[in-house]
Amino acid sequence: MKLRHAALAASLIAACMSTAFVSADARADDALYRQFGEQPGLTKIVDDFYDTLLADPRTAPYFENAPIKRIKTKLVEQLCVLLGGPCVYTGRTMKRSHEGHAIDRAAFDALVEDLQSAMDRNGVPFHAQNKLLAKLAPMYRDIQDRE
Repeated sequence: MKLRHAALAASLIAACMSTAFVSADARADDALYRQFGEQPGLTKIVDDFYDTLLADPRTAPYFENAPIKRIKTKLVEQLCVLLGGPCVYTGRTMKRSHEGHAIDRAAFDALVEDLQSAMDRNGVPFHAQNKLLAKLAPMYRDIQDRE
């Protein structure tokens, strides 16, 4: 069961940030990426986010034995892509990453709350947070458990 949760954790984080294919136009407008502090800011947000996820009893079980360093790297890649930065996401699709992991709306919502907390602590403007969250919300369809 712990292995299942570790895989879920890796997938859940990646899922929240996935959009591997972004048009050249989206990359050209990096204003949102800059509001998140570019690469150094994203790295700090992801570090804080992970600290929160591991301390949150609603999400911590999903991260037992998870490859934390790899997850953080992929998450920074995905955030960078979503925000119009100069990155390429090299991880798996969200659907493939989350198949059979019993992810429900409560787990997804807890993760989003923890992300908001990390963004707040790092001074990301509210309107910028909302833009990112609007990009993440549809991803729930790819990660929810349909068993």
